[in-house]
Amino acid sequence: MSETNTTLHAAPPPNVYTARVESVRHYTDKLFAFTCERPAGLRFRSGEFVMIGLMNGERPLLRAYSIASPAWDDQLAFYSIKVPNGPLTSRLQTIQPGDEILLGRKPTGTLVLDALTPGRRLFLLSTGTGVAPFASLIREPETYARYEQVILTHTCRTDAELDYSREIVAATRADTLVGEEATRQLRYVTSLTQDDHPLEGRITALIRNGALFHALDAPTFDPAQDRIMICGGAPMLQDLKQIAVAAGFVEGANHEPGTFVIERAFAG
Repeated sequence: MSETNTTLHAAPPPNVYTARVESVRHYTDKLFAFTCERPAGLRFRSGEFVMIGLMNGERPLLRAYSIASPAWDDQLAFYSIKVPNGPLTSRLQTIQPGDEILLGRKPTGTLVLDALTPGRRLFLLSTGTGVAPFASLIREPETYARYEQVILTHTCRTDAELDYSREIVAATRADTLVGEEATRQLRYVTSLTQDDHPLEGRITALIRNGALFHALDAPTFDPAQDRIMICGGAPMLQDLKQIAVAAGFVEGANHEPGTFVIERAFAG
């Protein structure tokens, strides 16, 4: 198969679906999003990830991607970086509507509501494309039923890299299913590390120096009532895990809910 033709030619293996791409949008020279049809048999929980990819000759080339659409949606959405020499993303970024991609049949992951014990505030802390699973969770009605307040943070390098989350939050607040709850309960805080912005710096620094909570006009983390989900690059995951543990939070999992979770598939 050529690098520019992403229609499947070799027969895919039985452990994956094929799905037709429905839309593609390039946000920057490093970021793009796309949607595809949802196979009738695919079931997942909001916040989970799935293996997606393309055929590489006679073999599938698959990587883990968080599903950016909620579990009730009849369309699947994804948000991706572009890696110029990446085995998959160097080709995936060239897909067009009508092309076919591969989808694993068994979504999984720890960024799900059931991996957390009950609480009052839910913090969704993200950097870069790590906002993708939270794009799913903020459109999930159960999120607002379980938490009085949902706080989404998104840290990027440049202002243009925030466009995806800005659009997702705006669409969520206008959504007929969860718009009323999101308008009332969802807080959205952004920060940048390379451009001028009202809140500047890495999310780890903004938590440690209190700037995040000052921006929210809210108290600092309280493990008695707060729950935290974390998704981003490996250093960010490690640093925020240390902050959470030091503050008295306990890491959760599907089999044993806790007071914070990270997506271990991307922990490196």
